Amino acid sequence: MRYKQRKEEKPLMATGLSYNKSKALRDRLYALIFLGPSLLVLIVFVFFPMFRTLYLSFFLTNNLGKPTVFIGFANYISLLSSSAYLHSLQATFIYVIAVSCLTLTLGLLLAQTASQKVRGISFFRTIFSGTMGVSVSVAAIFWLFIFNPSVGMLDQLANLLHLPAINWLTQPGWAMTAVVISTVWMNLGFTFLIFFGAIQSVPSTLYEAAQIEGVSKIYQFFHITLPMISPTLFFVSIITLIESFKSFGLIDLMTAGGPDNATNLLVYRIYQDAFLSGNYGLASTESVILALIIAFFTFIQFKVLEKRVNY
Repeated sequence: MRYKQRKEEKPLMATGLSYNKSKALRDRLYALIFLGPSLLVLIVFVFFPMFRTLYLSFFLTNNLGKPTVFIGFANYISLLSSSAYLHSLQATFIYVIAVSCLTLTLGLLLAQTASQKVRGISFFRTIFSGTMGVSVSVAAIFWLFIFNPSVGMLDQLANLLHLPAINWLTQPGWAMTAVVISTVWMNLGFTFLIFFGAIQSVPSTLYEAAQIEGVSKIYQFFHITLPMISPTLFFVSIITLIESFKSFGLIDLMTAGGPDNATNLLVYRIYQDAFLSGNYGLASTESVILALIIAFFTFIQFKVLEKRVNY
């Protein structure tokens, strides 16, 4: 009797194993069907260009971008010993720090202001977020008109106040200032909306309790608002830093890297070397260095800022 029972259990166990195996295969097939298109897009447009860029950075290339001579780290040594490249690196750091700090500070202040319950504040909320609907080309035309030394708004204001006119886009120092102002204005709409949504989610009971205790608005901002929106502040700071390193459109349309290479940032230099000079090996090396710089600063942000985030 026991022998028969054991004999019947074996087919049942085999059936269960085959069922589990077929289910696992079916799950893998479903995963491949749903994830396959995304993985294909990532491989074609992200991973392949990334490894191809790293590969080309070790070669001299022809005008078509095909590798011709393997030179190892010669491109990296040439760049890091080039005064022109180091100047672009310095200009990029100045630009990124200025844009990131001003965008975060102004976006946070505008969001805090728009959170006040006063009449007509909805109009200002719309105005503050309006730059999100402006394209880079339109923004460049707008700011080129404002910075025009003859008919620009700033020139007219300087004449009205009997101040000396400034050639914003033809003097190196002022050209960087003009590009920073334009970029901050472009990024402000997105930053404002994210901060405004975060501030609106802070429980009002915290502010009511602080008012009962007679706490000032400034104290509430630094000890209630900022700690409560710290995850959002952490996210926006990382996004703003990365986007600042990748800025291209306004620089191309407003200054084209000039004057005297004052606004020739790393991304624009990559564009010049690759598509204007046809030196794809050198441009690939610059791309790798830029990617490493962004990864380094992002890592530092995670290490430093994440400790101050309250979840």
